[in-house]
Amino acid sequence: MNHRVTGKQPNSRMCLVCGLKNPYGLYASFYELESEQLVALFTAREEHQSYPGRLHGGVTTAILDETIGRAIMMKYSEGIWGVTVEFTTRFKRPIPLNTELRVIGRIVREEGRFFEGTGEILLPDGQVAATGSGRYMKLPIEKIADFDVKDQDWKVTPSPSDPHEIPLE
Repeated sequence: MNHRVTGKQPNSRMCLVCGLKNPYGLYASFYELESEQLVALFTAREEHQSYPGRLHGGVTTAILDETIGRAIMMKYSEGIWGVTVEFTTRFKRPIPLNTELRVIGRIVREEGRFFEGTGEILLPDGQVAATGSGRYMKLPIEKIADFDVKDQDWKVTPSPSDPHEIPLE
């Protein structure tokens, strides 16, 4: 089933996951869906491998963590960010390189300064390759890091390939 895209989140300059000028980055793009889920689209390359042709487990965890942690931005816009407190990854299938993958993240519980989320990486045929769950603290960026929006190139970068709908099955 296709889900309608309602917005695109910003990318930065050097983030491992979303940095558009990081030569070793994933260059992930993040799309907000009408179903209140966040989807990252990315294609892992050889520099992201562990076993030949397979995505490294640490990189798998990083993209799941980033997608779930960013889901809170759909509710609070750019005012609140998610800082990981704990995270668990379960690996179900090998994740191939050089293939566009979908990562889904959602908030499942929110209480005070904390929230919990879950997510999965989907293979092109819809099979779940890995799942993640985490607990995060909600913080404004100025309490996390010295973050200059202009210096970090933190902005939405439109692309002709941005989807209007994304399949999640």
